[in-house]
Amino acid sequence: MSAVPTLVVIGAGPRGTGVIERIAANAPSLYAGRPLDIHLVDPFPPGGGRIWRHDQSPLLWMNSMAEDVTMFTDDTVRLEGPVRPGPALDAWAADVREGRTAPGPDIASDSGLRAEIDALTGQDFPSRRLQGAYLRWVYEQSVAALPSTVTVHEHRGRALRVTGPRNGRQTVHLEGRAEPLTADLVVLTLGHLDAEPDDEQRRLSRFADRHGLIHLPPDFTADSDLGALPAGEPVIVRGFGLAFIDLMVLLTEGRGGRYENGTYLPSGREPVLYVGSRRGVPYHSKIGYVRPGERPPLPRFFGPDRTEELLNRPEPPDFRRDIWPHVDKELGYAHYHRLFASHPERTTADWSAFEEKYAAADPGSADLRAVIAAAVPDPADRLDLAALDHPLDGVRHSSAASFQEATRAYITADLDRRHDPGHSEDLAVFLGLLSVYGQLVRFPDIGDWWHGFFSYLASGPPGPRLRQLLALSRAGVVRFLGAGTTVRTDEERGVFRAAGATVPGERLESRALVEARLPDASPRHTRSTLLRALYEDGAAATGLLAVDPGDGRILDHDGRPHPRRFALGPHTAARTSGAFTRPRTGGPAFGQNDATARAALTFLHGLDGTDD
Repeated sequence: MSAVPTLVVIGAGPRGTGVIERIAANAPSLYAGRPLDIHLVDPFPPGGGRIWRHDQSPLLWMNSMAEDVTMFTDDTVRLEGPVRPGPALDAWAADVREGRTAPGPDIASDSGLRAEIDALTGQDFPSRRLQGAYLRWVYEQSVAALPSTVTVHEHRGRALRVTGPRNGRQTVHLEGRAEPLTADLVVLTLGHLDAEPDDEQRRLSRFADRHGLIHLPPDFTADSDLGALPAGEPVIVRGFGLAFIDLMVLLTEGRGGRYENGTYLPSGREPVLYVGSRRGVPYHSKIGYVRPGERPPLPRFFGPDRTEELLNRPEPPDFRRDIWPHVDKELGYAHYHRLFASHPERTTADWSAFEEKYAAADPGSADLRAVIAAAVPDPADRLDLAALDHPLDGVRHSSAASFQEATRAYITADLDRRHDPGHSEDLAVFLGLLSVYGQLVRFPDIGDWWHGFFSYLASGPPGPRLRQLLALSRAGVVRFLGAGTTVRTDEERGVFRAAGATVPGERLESRALVEARLPDASPRHTRSTLLRALYEDGAAATGLLAVDPGDGRILDHDGRPHPRRFALGPHTAARTSGAFTRPRTGGPAFGQNDATARAALTFLHGLDGTDD
């Protein structure tokens, strides 16, 4: 009797759940009537995985509104498999609230989650625990949709390594399990991983150990040992993105503080957070209004044809030289399309004439800038991505006090703009960023800058979090260090010293340093023994694990795709944005999941039972 084909999926969070959903969608046409064993490996419960697990603070929110989160495909997604619609997070919550969908065990046993569902609107930012309950439901629905011949086995543990010949079955070794799993195919959907500290972080940790200081290296904030940070003491925080927002929440409300009418009332147990970064300002607020007007017709200047042309060049394209100019022009087109359509009083030209001249001008050229300047008289209405990326370049303040006031004014202006439909061109640029990301996933390696820039513009904190930041600043619990923040060690005094370029001569001494950012996803630094073993076994990496952008097969150093190993997610060079997919925005991650699922099912269908 032949062996049942076996697929091992390592990682049971949203990406692993998405692969299961796509296997269920494609199995009827690609694997009908045949047995299949799927083994799902993760130390955390399936669906939410580590990041969205129930066991975390209810104070931590998602970074998306409930109506902007879906795990299901629609007709805007580019994929070969069938579309399987399903509810977005807000619609699912309404189904639970109104009795059409049974609450899962987390909701049934948690009165706080139940109350959150009862009050949830589409414009709310749900807790991560509520998102975890939604993901668990999606996982269970996906498993239930599998053909009756497919069996899913859950393993609550870590995968340590994958071994096996290129053309034979693979062996997956699990922590705490003597007998490994044998797999015909392996799919890695590992999500975000812990990392070993780099040389700088090791140096800082050794310094902290010598002087009895506190140093918290890059980590997932929900898992950090924040209890070591003393009340009332200054803490240097390096990083002003979403990890900082989590840190801010857990060290303020998480220590008993509260907000009343826009004012923060301290508990007395908070440290004083001195925060700085390269830019010196927080990520831009989430846009806080209902989408007005028509979507820009994208892609226009950076679509599949341009991507094919760049990929087919003899030499690999350089991101800044070859790709970025087309991205810049695409985002500009989205901006000006909305400006002309919704705010024509701020333009001096006919759209058709402007569009023709804009299309004819070379990306990044003086001609293009002249076309824009002639039609958009106010420089404030023109899209300047370089200025957005470096808002404090050249800005200097004579005192820390004046800089605190100026930063609060900057954040207030950002909140006002991001909640004002009169600046709906910002929303068009956001949609342009999503469109661009859908093309960039096809390039094997574009470096780290783009992902950080995308997050800064498109994946910033909810508006209410920035309003809390303003209240904390007024209360003196958070203070701003400025752009170009540096941290040095003082062996003589036994302290960390921080300074920024924005307030020359201003220095801060502290006995605590927190690196508020995620760990490096590179296989070279990961603590994942599985990923390190793959890298040492010949898998290629240019900072991230190299994969075929078509179906996610892991590439070796010669660029050959491994016939039996796939990888999807942030540890790969084909990573998509970290955000969940908004309904009807194309969802490139869905297309990747679908391609991998179809390739896996096609391969498994072709096995004759004698493969070894």
